Amino acid sequence: MNNFTSVPMFFLTGFSDVQEIQILHAVLFLLIYLAAVLGNVLIITLTSKDHWLHIPMYFFLKNLSFLDLCLISITVPKSIANSLAHLNIISFLGCVSQVFFFILSATTEVSLLTVMSYDRYVAICHPLRYEVLMSHGACVQMAASSWVSGVLNAILHTASTFSIPVCGSPEVHQFFCDVPQLLSLACSYNTVELVVIGLSLVLDFGCFVFIDISYIHIFSTILRIPSREGRSRAFSTCLPHLTVVTLFLFSGVFAYLRPLPESPSPLDLLVSVFCTMVPPIMNPVIYSLRNKGMKMALKKLLKSRHCPSN
Repeated sequence: MNNFTSVPMFFLTGFSDVQEIQILHAVLFLLIYLAAVLGNVLIITLTSKDHWLHIPMYFFLKNLSFLDLCLISITVPKSIANSLAHLNIISFLGCVSQVFFFILSATTEVSLLTVMSYDRYVAICHPLRYEVLMSHGACVQMAASSWVSGVLNAILHTASTFSIPVCGSPEVHQFFCDVPQLLSLACSYNTVELVVIGLSLVLDFGCFVFIDISYIHIFSTILRIPSREGRSRAFSTCLPHLTVVTLFLFSGVFAYLRPLPESPSPLDLLVSVFCTMVPPIMNPVIYSLRNKGMKMALKKLLKSRHCPSN
């Protein structure tokens, strides 16, 4: 029986021990990672450079893109490097860093999505008070609160997860240091971590209820709009956020609110891949396909590249 701090490194089982499959995994992960980085960096660039996008909705979108960039960068590059080196290990400090920053990014994203639902609520239900309620100072405070909640939750989870003794081989049946897998290495139940998980679930459920209430008011207001064009325009401003919330929350629920199987299975890896990689790569696509502001900003950026004199 050893403490977590006495374990010099952890072994990540990954996807396969076959060299060819490891190389294929590295190539696929690299392509997905590059696509996610390109999409999120593009959104950050557009929302920063185009002054027409300097409004609350795009301010929060820029924060969301940065979080998605962090979320996928925490786990995927290390997994790619391990596959190419045919050495699936991670140091103790590397494992702690993955747990801390993964929880920080995920928690902050849940809080930010909740704030974004409030932004849509104010924009549609109280348009005359929008500039007052969603001033720049208020937006900064809401975004900062989301980040603070993420940091506090990450500190609690990381400290409680690595405060218990380990039994047996420090082998993590994942491609990154995932909290449920780390807890399965413990010699006994980690009561402190279970309490922290319970508090996190309560806060996540509170965010989910807040988002639901916001959209009940939003949809009731949209249905009272007399013109069909007005209803369509109002709904189109909510559709990307609603899609992102559904994708992120349901992937998280499916990955972490189900019993951990006694023996590892390929399904666990696929679920983790979906949870950690699909939202960061899909969110830029979702927010770009139906967003006229983003399309116009991209056209202006491309035009300025071709015609720098203008």
